[in-house]
Amino acid sequence: MSLSVLAGPANAGKVALLLERYLATLDQDPVLIVPYRSDVDRVERELLATCGALVGGSIGTFDDLFERVARDGGSRRPIATDAQRNLIVRGVVSGTSLNGLGPSARFAGFAEALGGALRELEAGLVDPDELDGDLGRLYAAYRAELDRLGLWDRDLERRYAVDRISGELESWAGRPVFAYGFEDLTGTQWALLDALAGRADVTVSLPYEPGRAAFASLSGTMDDLGALASGRIEELAPRYGEIAPAALAHLERHLFSERPDPGPQLEGAIRFLEGAGQRGTLELVAEELLDLLRAGVPAEEIVLVCPALDRVRAPLETALGGLGVPYAFEGRIRLGQTAFGRALLSLLRFEWLGGDRNDLYAFLRSPFSGLTRAHVDYLEGRLRGRAVNERERVIEETLKLRGKRLPILDGFRDEAQPGKAVQGLATAMVRAAYGLDSPPVSDDAKLDLRSHEEVESLVADLAAWIDLGGALTREELFGALEHATVRLGSPGEAGRVAVVDLLRARTRRVEVVFVLGLEEGRLPRRAHPSPFIDDDLRRGVDERSRRARLTRPDAVSRERYFFYAACTRPSRRLYLVREAATDEGSPREASPFWDEARDLFDVDDVARWTKRRSLAALTWQVDRAPSERERLRALSALAAISASEASALAEANGWERRLERARGAFERPTVITDPAVLAELRARTTFGVTELESFATCSSIWFLERVISPRTIDAEVDARMRGSVAHQALFKFFSGLPKRLGIDRPDPARIDECLTFLDECLEEAIDGGVWIELTGLQRRELRETLWRDLGHFVRSEAESDLVLVPQKFEVSFGSERSAPELQRGLQVGDFRVSGKIDRIDVAPMSARGIVQDYKSGKTAHSAAKIETELKLQIPLYMLVLRDLVGIEPLGGLYRALAGERHARGLLRAEAEDDIPGFSKRDYLDEEAFWAQTERAKEHAVEFVERIRSGDVRHDPRGGPPCPSWCTLAPMCRVART
Repeated sequence: MSLSVLAGPANAGKVALLLERYLATLDQDPVLIVPYRSDVDRVERELLATCGALVGGSIGTFDDLFERVARDGGSRRPIATDAQRNLIVRGVVSGTSLNGLGPSARFAGFAEALGGALRELEAGLVDPDELDGDLGRLYAAYRAELDRLGLWDRDLERRYAVDRISGELESWAGRPVFAYGFEDLTGTQWALLDALAGRADVTVSLPYEPGRAAFASLSGTMDDLGALASGRIEELAPRYGEIAPAALAHLERHLFSERPDPGPQLEGAIRFLEGAGQRGTLELVAEELLDLLRAGVPAEEIVLVCPALDRVRAPLETALGGLGVPYAFEGRIRLGQTAFGRALLSLLRFEWLGGDRNDLYAFLRSPFSGLTRAHVDYLEGRLRGRAVNERERVIEETLKLRGKRLPILDGFRDEAQPGKAVQGLATAMVRAAYGLDSPPVSDDAKLDLRSHEEVESLVADLAAWIDLGGALTREELFGALEHATVRLGSPGEAGRVAVVDLLRARTRRVEVVFVLGLEEGRLPRRAHPSPFIDDDLRRGVDERSRRARLTRPDAVSRERYFFYAACTRPSRRLYLVREAATDEGSPREASPFWDEARDLFDVDDVARWTKRRSLAALTWQVDRAPSERERLRALSALAAISASEASALAEANGWERRLERARGAFERPTVITDPAVLAELRARTTFGVTELESFATCSSIWFLERVISPRTIDAEVDARMRGSVAHQALFKFFSGLPKRLGIDRPDPARIDECLTFLDECLEEAIDGGVWIELTGLQRRELRETLWRDLGHFVRSEAESDLVLVPQKFEVSFGSERSAPELQRGLQVGDFRVSGKIDRIDVAPMSARGIVQDYKSGKTAHSAAKIETELKLQIPLYMLVLRDLVGIEPLGGLYRALAGERHARGLLRAEAEDDIPGFSKRDYLDEEAFWAQTERAKEHAVEFVERIRSGDVRHDPRGGPPCPSWCTLAPMCRVART
């Protein structure tokens, strides 16, 4: 009855010797402990390949052994599941009086962090009475709650198993025990080995060599095992060189050494990949993977090792999937990161947590709702176009547009019990997505089914919690689902490249390994210490307690060992990969582990086996492109540089048509050539003033806004809507002022009455002019901003020296809705101009006046700006005033409603006495005034001729670059410069 240790470096044959001794004791029914359940099948296959049949013995994890020993005892309690345990911890937090931790307990992450700390304390065999303060009280309350419910958690079960082995003779019948793959034993694992060593022969394999920095994190474990083994330590010599190239063997022997021996030639056994940007780096990895697979390396003999899978999962799926590389992630992800989980949580958030339209339609748009994509697009488009977002209104309008119910939602609402409602919803979702005709077989379908199974299991756990007398709110059920995890895939899937984290990589044996993430800050990873258990507390508890094991190895030394283990997994080739720059081009420092590995070999040799990809390398070279799609992309890029070479390659490979289409993508013609569109434009006889101004600003803007006429699907309170409401409010105010107050324009003596009336007009304008559904906050914001601008505008009107009286408002011309005498519009050449004048002020007892155009922004254009920026409204409006309305124009003004509210425009100098108080530069003599007006007509004729001929150009006024306010760049066919 003793413990013995097999020690040695990686690939020294420790595990093989351990398995050999396990087989030699099959007649004693031995127990083999492996790190993960996924290792059980793999080890069984290896043993069967050695001996042909296994009669006797058992293989499992530490937890399997703990469970077996505890189950054989008579005092075993039911085990609280993770979901039940989380609810217990939340209840303990809410029911315990805290001092220093009280403020922190209000935050959502407190209970989750506390659960992790309690798990660590129990695994370390720490009792509540060994702790002081809030943590001790919380730990004691947690234990008390478990006792009240008659439950154990997994760690208490492990402790019970240890106590059985230590104190009950019949608990272990002398079966030999073999264990490997454990570098840092928890308190319960260590206590179990200690107890078993007194009852049976125990053999433990540990990767360790004294004095090496790579194994520094294992020195404490080795010292403890050595003391228990009493000298029964068998040290194995290095043997990696027998199965791997010399360069890999040298790396294993000298990684992290202070004075390493000169390294051999790399000969491609170790290769270094440097890429710029995450995607560029991963595509470089994908290219190498594709070369390996084409060279005959089985996919299951390749492993990608990442410091953390969450960060690289999505970009890796893009890079590997784009090149057709088969892959499988090993590990678990949150339920909400799966398609099934996202849809489920979206609907629950909408139903239970006061969600909005986005939550409901995230579910309806998924394949799990049973609705077609086109139907959901129609429904959501109507709701988004009216800004319907409030929960009850979303349901009401959705059902009204559908004309029938949503069966899956009705079924969910009909079930009063939350757990059963979720269970029924999950089943209905799977049935809606995959039906009952054929089994789902795709990778995505398998993940969805695993997600469904996880939901079923979680709901069953929570139902058992209710049976125990526990309470469960909808919010708690939603939180449990959010924290649930789903297995991504089966370890070691045949025909797939495995993507694993550093921890799972330790026990793999493959031909090729890629180690990713060799940038500073990612490897070694930054430590995330527990907020409840600091290093001083760990040391203090370990010093006071006989059994406790809380002290951890140094985080950096642990990372060194994980990197060493990853680098010693391949038997053929190792790739070390890092991002040399960010996606924005900023340089990234290399991990110190990257430098440690490169420094072991000759600098020139390392450079020879280093492959780089720059940020500018958007495609591969044609002859190196890893797939046909990438070859065609490379050919297109080559065509922009060397058209003749690209044409020759296209002709040789039958890609002529594809290249022609690609070349066409580089050409960006803007002239309209479609016969139907040109015919429609030539047939037009009426053009709006604002349309012509838009053409003057940029003919491409005119084409997109007036011909293509795109519209945003989401209705919002934008500048156009604000301007429309402001115009309508001023129309109501000035047109109703004589009837309401008996005055023609605002009077300083009655300004309060004027503002009261303006307030009423603004309310009416908002009620009648806003056709989308506004929240209370949106309505208040709209009203207050407009009230501020319009109130100041009315005050400035009251203080104005202008004697002209506002007489006509919203004067439309050139349309069927205009007054009969104005319907023909302003005749200019062979076409007519249409538009709407905001306001006409007329001198009393005369037929002379001015036009005013409101601008909802801060800009009012001077006479000079009207000329240089080709503003046509004021000049053409004055011609309408003269030729159609029958009033002699004295000028025209732009009135800014925001900012400093300037009034600028084009005015006749001879009428300055009638229209005083404006900028001197805006008064022009008669010749200049009428000449500028005539030039506006000439510009209108020019623009109409260009429109009718389809002469659309990329011609922003003033020349490139495009104006910063233009939002049409994603649709414009000319790249912005």
